[in-house]
Amino acid sequence: MNHYETSSRKPLSPESVSRSHDALGQSETFLDLQEQLSRVAPIDRPVLLLGERGTGKELAAARIHFLSKRWKGSYIALNCSALAPSLIESELFGYEKGAFTGAEQRRTGRFESAHGGTLFLDEIGNMPLEVQEKTLRLVEYGTFERVGSSKSIEVDVRLVAATNMNLAKRTKEGHFKSDLLDRLSFEVIFLPPLRERSEDISLLANHFASRIAFEMERPDTPVFAPETMALLENYPWPGNIRELKNVVERAVYRTDAVEITEIVFDPFERFHMREDLLNVPKPSVDPQVQVVEDDLLNMSLKDAVRELKVRMMNRSLSSARHNQKKAARILGLTYHQFRGLYRTLEDDIK
Repeated sequence: MNHYETSSRKPLSPESVSRSHDALGQSETFLDLQEQLSRVAPIDRPVLLLGERGTGKELAAARIHFLSKRWKGSYIALNCSALAPSLIESELFGYEKGAFTGAEQRRTGRFESAHGGTLFLDEIGNMPLEVQEKTLRLVEYGTFERVGSSKSIEVDVRLVAATNMNLAKRTKEGHFKSDLLDRLSFEVIFLPPLRERSEDISLLANHFASRIAFEMERPDTPVFAPETMALLENYPWPGNIRELKNVVERAVYRTDAVEITEIVFDPFERFHMREDLLNVPKPSVDPQVQVVEDDLLNMSLKDAVRELKVRMMNRSLSSARHNQKKAARILGLTYHQFRGLYRTLEDDIK
């Protein structure tokens, strides 16, 4: 039976993998990546995937497995950064009953579970050196011992590894074994960041929008205004596809309109602003404050109200570094209310 396991051992079918959002693209960069994965898949050798976070390294590894001769076997994944270094060895190689405190029964490790299939090790740059040594032996000879045992176990596993680290640099620094890096590097495939495949952004964005709209049971899927899509296509996307998915889903969730006109790239923006305001030291009592109050009191009500509005507008714009949306929030106004007030006072605003 085909199955897929993550570090949480949750099964996922090949069909689910093929439908994943990361597999969408039409750019030459994306199609070239798919060709590289398809070419190396039938060759039963280790593969090393390099790429930034959110570029779809796990999906690429799954594609290699399901296009290989091992597709009927298990595909098991483990994120090496998700476990404490002391746990990685027992998770990979298993352990015998009594091997350590809490080992009440024998447990099969990931390598043994992946026998006849593929094991994907994500963030392999975080693997401790002693575990690297044991992994190297398994890759070279196909044998290992469970923790707490001296009995050798033979396994037939294809290893696919991934990292966003510079493993060559970590090797020079003594943090990664050069022999293991050599064995993993039969083929090294670079997964391009989203900013290098901007032609795919509109396709991905519309897909994410459609999916979240369906999940929300909306009768229609909102479309992106041209200027909004331009923002998406020109944003650098440090979090890559994962970040794009969050931004698009947030935009659909926050609007009831049929057209998306506002995008929030940083959902913490307003909290950063509030922290800045809260951290501003309180000024000491200034005699000029009384002068200002007296100044306003000597004006007519109409002029005093206008002067106060001008001063508060200038102050909010200065605090928000002339970002009008932030300035509106400081004043407790909607953006449209702020823009209307700004137009009436524009001649006096600095």
